[in-house]
Amino acid sequence: MAEGRLAAVPLVGLAPAGASAFRRFQAFVGPGYMVAVGYMDPGNWATDLEGGARYGYTLLSVILISNLMAVLLQSLSARLGIATGQDLAQACRLWLPPWLNGFLWFTCEIAIIACDLAEVIGTAVALQLLFGFPLLLGAFLSVGDVFLALLLMRWGFRLLEAFVMALLGIIALCFGIEVVMAHPALKALLHGFIPSPHILTDPGMLYLAIGIIGATVMPHNLYLHSALVKTRAYPRTLEGRREALRWAQLDSGFALTLALGVNAAILIVAAAAFHGTKYQNVAELSDAWKLLTPVLGFGMASTLFAVALLAAGTNSTVTGTLAGQIVMEGFLHISLPPWLRRLLTRGVAVLPVLLIIGLWGEGHVGSLLILSQVVLSLQLPFAVIPLVVFTSSRRKMGPFALSPFWVAMAWLVALTLVGLNGKLLYDALKGLL
Repeated sequence: MAEGRLAAVPLVGLAPAGASAFRRFQAFVGPGYMVAVGYMDPGNWATDLEGGARYGYTLLSVILISNLMAVLLQSLSARLGIATGQDLAQACRLWLPPWLNGFLWFTCEIAIIACDLAEVIGTAVALQLLFGFPLLLGAFLSVGDVFLALLLMRWGFRLLEAFVMALLGIIALCFGIEVVMAHPALKALLHGFIPSPHILTDPGMLYLAIGIIGATVMPHNLYLHSALVKTRAYPRTLEGRREALRWAQLDSGFALTLALGVNAAILIVAAAAFHGTKYQNVAELSDAWKLLTPVLGFGMASTLFAVALLAAGTNSTVTGTLAGQIVMEGFLHISLPPWLRRLLTRGVAVLPVLLIIGLWGEGHVGSLLILSQVVLSLQLPFAVIPLVVFTSSRRKMGPFALSPFWVAMAWLVALTLVGLNGKLLYDALKGLL
């Protein structure tokens, strides 16, 4: 696998020659779900919850478009890792000038800290909802799940992937039940998947839309996926790489479809429960938890919400730990002890939570959560553009280079992200002047 500490992890073996296609595919199932974790972490909850409560089903189209972008970008990430044997961070170090490599590493670390911030808030809120812990105590306790992630990593990737997939199943089950009990209006729900021009003209809706994109297409996931696909013991030959890429794309396609369903379910529940009522300004996760049971008339609604939130925060910590190692080792060729590296970024992420709670109280952590997702979106081009450049190059990718059609599609996604971020910054600056 990747150089450094991750290289010591044994490769996952494949089914023997002559095995069925299903058994061959089974060996490749896992990395896509590890990546999908980032598409349903607590940051997604904040943007989906507020989007559904304030704007009904309108932003379902943004979730769908974001997911389609994610499928394409994660496919490129897997392609880079399998075709070149380098993850995205290693490729940046090898093929970019040192000053640019250093800048991209810095932006990626900011993205990881922003993601950590969402995990801290989500885990702290879940512990408060389930056990009554104060948010400050929950934020400190969230540091402990770092050691759970490191323990699982010691036991090998298959167990780690099984743990992650089990928690994803819990999240999907919880929100599947919530959607059924919410009784959403089917016609309005389906109409929400059609893009509306109001998203671009309404500053509040655009801000949330970009937050959804940032929460969905996470920058560090591109680095993570390009490394995780190399954990399989496929033959490093042309045909072996072709087969590995085919299964890896199928794996991530299924996993990201699950992520789409969960994100849509969160927004649908919020829209059905709160939009058009006196609660449509609900933005805090804790407020949603208090209101779900009385509004939906379903006794387990709030508990399911909190359990799924805790599962999402725990899962995100596992994948965030891996991503942090891959980024530092790949960009800088430096390998810190995993516990030290993770505690540093988690410690930086805890500070804004403590500051916000200390100065303004617990009622403002939801705004901080959404801000973290917008920061992620602003970092996206710095990961996406190098990925598109590398995978478009026949010199670097050989026969795995993108065809002209997919080059055009990849650049369309990259430029769309740049354009949306530019619009957000323009609106923010105009509001300040």
